[in-house]
Amino acid sequence: MKKTPLLPFILITSLFLMWGLANNMTDTLLAAFKKIKSMTDAQTSLIQVAFYGAYFCLALPAAILIKKYTYKTGVLVGLGLFITGALLFYPASQTMAYGHFLAALYILAGGLSILETTANPYIIAMGPEETATRRLNLAQSFNPIGSITGVILSKVFILSQLNAAGAEERAAMSPETLKEIQAEELGAVMGPYVGVALLLVALWLTIAFIKMPKASDEERRIDYLAVFRRLAARRHYVWGVIAQFFYVGAQIGVWSFTIRYVMQELQLDEAGAASYYLAALVVFTLSRFLFTGLMRFVEARILLGGASILAMACTLIVIFGGGYTAVVALVAISACMSLMFPTIFGLASVGLDKDTKIGGSGLIMAILGGAVLTSIQGLVSDTSGSIHFAFFVPLFCFGAVAYYGFFKARGEAPAF
Repeated sequence: MKKTPLLPFILITSLFLMWGLANNMTDTLLAAFKKIKSMTDAQTSLIQVAFYGAYFCLALPAAILIKKYTYKTGVLVGLGLFITGALLFYPASQTMAYGHFLAALYILAGGLSILETTANPYIIAMGPEETATRRLNLAQSFNPIGSITGVILSKVFILSQLNAAGAEERAAMSPETLKEIQAEELGAVMGPYVGVALLLVALWLTIAFIKMPKASDEERRIDYLAVFRRLAARRHYVWGVIAQFFYVGAQIGVWSFTIRYVMQELQLDEAGAASYYLAALVVFTLSRFLFTGLMRFVEARILLGGASILAMACTLIVIFGGGYTAVVALVAISACMSLMFPTIFGLASVGLDKDTKIGGSGLIMAILGGAVLTSIQGLVSDTSGSIHFAFFVPLFCFGAVAYYGFFKARGEAPAF
């Protein structure tokens, strides 16, 4: 039986932690920039458009890169862009231009797209196919540990450093006073990103000099038309891409609006509300380990469908409820979401064989749902005047994931 090499597995698993950190630091930026720049929900959602738009644009080039070369090449290129984007937060904090922060995020997220396109199938390739989904869930279990770290960094070094002045008070300030306050706040935004970049340099050097499994294709010429035809003929894969689009939209939407929702329901400031976001990520982390264990006894697609139904029930409480009960339900959604990304990825990848790398890029491109659906959620919130109604968007998304788990996730049928 093919054995999983321990050190390479640990190093690649550490990447799951690092992009979890970056993802959830970015989620808190919506609340930060809303206050710093006195923006609407639709305007702050451009952060997610830039971030997850980069995922969409870079996933296929990443797949071509690792198809022609090796998974290790993809990891090093992805980490390089991650580092570059994080370091660009420094000049952005000096110009104080929102567009410059968006550009830095786009480059950073482009690196994450390459890392995810590379690392997910790399983990699948590091052992027998029959345990691939469980192995990927184990690696992904460290992703929310990074997420928790990202929220802690954001809470301590970003959100807690924001000036208490609200939008009306800022509008009444002189331009010089407002600029001085914003400069301090944007400097706080920059700090954690530059610090993470320095840590990533050490990780890049470690991976560069460690011998990693090659796992490259003997045939490097790619017949794209043939690959896309084979992938399109696999029902479980096509529906997996669709399910991943809706899942990521739901996850990013729920997490991006958590701080704002808690602030409204419990009358807290950004830093106080971030504690509940942190609690959601702790629940997410513990639940992922729990679901990974349950997969020894319950079929993965059934767990996926059941968790989606529970997520829908919690989301209905968030929409129609209020106060502490609704906040608890909002946190509980994260428990339901914990298994969804790696389980969809693993189920959709079953039987792809030589098309796994290109197929994996499609599943990463589906992360575009985080940009598209979060923007829609922001528009719903702004036009309806109610952040509660915005959660109808993730409610619909969880329904789509449940449909995939119960009806479309079987990997043995190659046609619709």
